[in-house]
Parts: sequence; C-alpha cells; structure tokens
Amino acid sequence: MPVTTEVAVRPVTVLADDGARLAAWVHEAAGGAGPSAPTVVLAHGWTLDHRSWDRVVGLVQQRVRVRVVTYDQRGHGASTLRGRRRRPRVQPSVRGLGDDLAAVIAAVAPAGPLVLGGHSMGGMTVMAYAGTHPDDVRARVRGVALVSTSAGELRGLGRRGEVPLMRTISRVPGVRAGRAITHESQRRLLFGTRAAPADVAATRDMVASTRLATIGRYYAALSAHDEAEALAVLADVPTHVLVGELDRLTPVSHARRLAELVPHAQLEVLPGAGHMLGYEAAEVVARHLSELVEEAS
Repeated sequence: MPVTTEVAVRPVTVLADDGARLAAWVHEAAGGAGPSAPTVVLAHGWTLDHRSWDRVVGLVQQRVRVRVVTYDQRGHGASTLRGRRRRPRVQPSVRGLGDDLAAVIAAVAPAGPLVLGGHSMGGMTVMAYAGTHPDDVRARVRGVALVSTSAGELRGLGRRGEVPLMRTISRVPGVRAGRAITHESQRRLLFGTRAAPADVAATRDMVASTRLATIGRYYAALSAHDEAEALAVLADVPTHVLVGELDRLTPVSHARRLAELVPHAQLEVLPGAGHMLGYEAAEVVARHLSELVEEAS
C-alpha cells in the first residue's frame, strides 16, 4: 500500500576532498521520514547519472517513508571531474569514487543509519567505500543493495579493439559522446528481451551526454577495480545482490561471486533482464531497497 505520493527534491552541491563539485539531490518524503528510518543513498553506473535511479526512488517512496539521496558521480552529469585545488593529478579510480560517496554522506546524512544502493559502477563505489571506511560501514550501514555489479575481474568483457579506443578518448577534453551513441547499440548492449523504447532512449541520452574523457578514464578504472577483500566488511550487513539473466556487462557469474563473498547475502537473478535493472525491473529493485529500509527501521 502506498504510504506517500508527494516528494520534495532539494539540490545540493557537495565538495569532494580535491574540490570537485558533486551534484546531489535529496528526496524528502512527504511529512518527513519515519522516526527510525535510515537515509538511502544511491550511486549510479558508468556513463549514466542520478536520473537512472528516478523510477526506483519514486517506487521506494510509495512503499516507505524514507529520505533518499541520489547524486552524479565525479565527471558524470552535473558533477565535475576534478577540483580546482592544486594537487598532483591522480587518475580516476573506483577507490576515489568511494571517497566521493563518503563526502556525499558527510554532507547530506552526517548522522544516523544508512542503506546504500549501487548500480554497476555505483555498486563498485559502495564496495570501495566499505574498503576505505570500514568503521563507518560497521557503525552506520544497515543494508546494502548491489545491482548489476561486480567485485572485479572485469578485463576481457569488452569487445575487440575497445582498450586502445578507450585509451584514446580518455585524452579528448570537453567533447561529449553525442551521436556516436545510438539507440540500437544501447538496446543490444544494456537491455534484455523486454526493452521499452522510452527506457532505451533515456539511457542513450545519459550516455551521449557523458564526456569522452570521463568514459575513457573510468573504463580504465573499472578494468583495475578489485574490491573482493572489502566485501568482508559487509559480513554483518544485510546485503541483496540483483542481476539480470542477460546482463552482458556484469554477468550472472559476477553476481554469484558477490553472493559467495558476502556471508548471508540474498541473490536474485531476473529472467530476461539485462544490465539496466533500474528500468527493466524497477519494481523489483524498489522492493529490495524497501525491505532493507524496513529491516533497518
């Protein structure tokens, strides 16, 4: 039964450690969150932005009175890739995204329990946060949803010639992917058997608006990603792992490995679905997040 239908969305700018500006949105439930409800913080995937969570956020807030935070990962959407502070340039990394998540949490949810959700690169971000901020996770995180993601070993999943291409575009400043991203390519790569044209179009628009340098540099970061050891931090945290049966980017085998590495994790494989579960199976993702919220409240 729906518990709330009106949500106030408040934009927030978060400064990362290096001064990068991270765009965030706080979705306040009508009448406020429940007195013991956690704050839900959601991290999106590579080449996407916070809008990829919009449908899920709406469904979660129809189920439970809870405050939800979404944000644009560094270099994606309205967030900058680097700050203006004079520091040695560091190549983008998933560990760095984990630190950005810590900055978002400190700015918009500095106290109280948390439920964290991550899709694709966002799930890797949550794992990196657990690895670099284990005490905070143990003290505050009451639930984790890992959606269409992986603990590592992503090399070899790309197409032939992809590595040199990504290396090249990582050095192209200021240019967005634009027309190089087609509707059909996104449908084939990211969706399963029941792709709604409007969902493919929304995904294509997000990818096309991403700068080539961001795409290339985070491709390298994802290739180097390995947070298998960090998953031990989640041993006592209720963790749900979701994957589409037809996911081509983070296949079912990666989800099964996650479920093996996190004691007591729940695994759900969604028949016919691909990588974009926030669109293809939004009701299922929202149900899992809502269950984590209810268990934490």
